[in-house]
Amino acid sequence: MSHHYSGPDFGFPLEDPRLDFTDLYAFPKPGDAGKSILIMDVHPSAAENPPGPTTLEPFAPGAMYELKIDTDGDAIADIAYQVRFSPFKDGAQSATLRRIDGPQAAGTGDVGQVIVEGAPVSTGREARVTEAGDYRFFAGWRSDPFFCDVEGAKNNLQFTGDDFFADKDVCSIALEVPNAALGATELRLWARTLVPGHGGGWVQAERGARPAQAVLLVEDRSAYLAGEPADDERFLAAFAHALEHTGGYPPAEAKRVAGTLLPDVLPYDPTRPASFPDNGRTLTDDAFDIFMRIFTNGRVTEDKVGPHGDLLPEFPYVGPPHKAA
Repeated sequence: MSHHYSGPDFGFPLEDPRLDFTDLYAFPKPGDAGKSILIMDVHPSAAENPPGPTTLEPFAPGAMYELKIDTDGDAIADIAYQVRFSPFKDGAQSATLRRIDGPQAAGTGDVGQVIVEGAPVSTGREARVTEAGDYRFFAGWRSDPFFCDVEGAKNNLQFTGDDFFADKDVCSIALEVPNAALGATELRLWARTLVPGHGGGWVQAERGARPAQAVLLVEDRSAYLAGEPADDERFLAAFAHALEHTGGYPPAEAKRVAGTLLPDVLPYDPTRPASFPDNGRTLTDDAFDIFMRIFTNGRVTEDKVGPHGDLLPEFPYVGPPHKAA
């Protein structure tokens, strides 16, 4: 699994699959070095505990979905792209995309510049794309691009090459963004989902950037998912302890390796080719294999699963859903 099932006991954060952030991708637009593609995936179509399908409603209408961008290396957002959704009615839903700059990007709330309003959410196989100036926007059901032998991971890392996600769907939020709007060439990205708090304000349900570590390395998962990258040093000792246990690392080396995983952000330079974990992440990067090598200190190098063959050559790049509404 990537960030899937990051709630308690491999369930969903706040028991809502629509809030479950699963993957973050960032790569230069193929054929156009002046633009980047940013993709945030949420809402797995199938639950793991207990097993079964999740709701057909793509996104939670009361929630906030955000892509955070740090432009100066302090793990605090300087730019945010925020998406809110209308209620799901008669099988349809629409989205509003905002951009937030400056100190407000690190906070929450319906502020910033509206880039897209009333964009239709895709519930079928056709990708309904909205264009606004130099931006392109997509939101809706897609084939889950993540690939991993989940059952092998649960069976003491005895992998057989059975791709759990081969027939699964996910909800994608995809942006085509001009690089000039990103503000810098050394970026740090992460994603998060939030819901309104009972006493006002917002409660962060989920956050992350790097695959698998929130599910397999975190001890206090509630604190981690509610946290901010700028404060991730507080999880360093727990990560190091987990690496000592699973990978047999000596204490000093475990601490060093844990430091490469925190803060939980995705580095991205839009002027260079994307390749996880050094620069962004493409839809075909085998991020789970890379994590397994770290997790086991090289004892396990692969899960014998490769990229999916249903990716698209054009925006939004993620393939059509297996079970179209």
